[in-house]
Amino acid sequence: MFKSVLSIQSHVAYGYVGNKAATFPLQSMGYDVWPVNTVQFSNHTGYGKWQGTVFESKHIKNIIQGIEDLGVADKCVAILSGYMGSSEICHEVLATVERFKLKNANILYLCDPVIGNTSCFVKPEVLHFFKDYLRADIITPNQFEAETLSGITIKNTQDLKNATNYFHKLGVKIVIITGVKTQDLEKNGLYVFISCEQKCAVIKTKEHDFVLPPNGSGDLFSALFLGSYLATTDCIESLKRTIYFMELVMNNTFQAKSRELLVTSVNYSSFDQQSLSECIAL
Repeated sequence: MFKSVLSIQSHVAYGYVGNKAATFPLQSMGYDVWPVNTVQFSNHTGYGKWQGTVFESKHIKNIIQGIEDLGVADKCVAILSGYMGSSEICHEVLATVERFKLKNANILYLCDPVIGNTSCFVKPEVLHFFKDYLRADIITPNQFEAETLSGITIKNTQDLKNATNYFHKLGVKIVIITGVKTQDLEKNGLYVFISCEQKCAVIKTKEHDFVLPPNGSGDLFSALFLGSYLATTDCIESLKRTIYFMELVMNNTFQAKSRELLVTSVNYSSFDQQSLSECIAL
């Protein structure tokens, strides 16, 4: 029987961000995905023009209630959330997590606290929500988001540890910080930092010189890590697999000079163990 993942994110008809970036990889890994869309747009907003609708929290609540009314909530093994456009939606997602965990305390909740890359592009109320109500088993902020939410400027690996300890004290079990650059790591490298099970490590990732970097890489990363962790329950191994698949997608996208992530260009059901990146313990 398929294990089910409830994914609450944005949706686009064209391209791959939000649920569009998360659903196919998770399905390929063997999960039954229940996508609940916070918005439905023609394309992501990076194009500068789009059509579509931002859904109200009541709409999202009704969709999730409809799933619960079917009596299938006990089949859900994880909840994934990404971009959320209002504090009402944030609170609705949190209430959903709490309700589902009452039915199954082992459900994992991965929250990607999307607020921005180099500056905050969400409403102040969303930023305040993440600062005051961030409750999750796993979080995947980028460096800017980790700094903004923890209040710690990350200049070196000790700062990374201090920031992740801040989140651990909130009850977060696994903290992954993406897009990391610090003074004591190689200047020509981009790293992913993970803190879990009293272990800290980094993996160096490849950088591509995109003319226009594709959107949605964070959404894809979060889905891949969640799917891998559900399969292995090993945070380090899961990160290695995630980086492996991410680099395949990013390389394919770069080679094709595509504005959109080539999410469907990769087989997520198999990988080469010998090709997994080295993980450096800190």
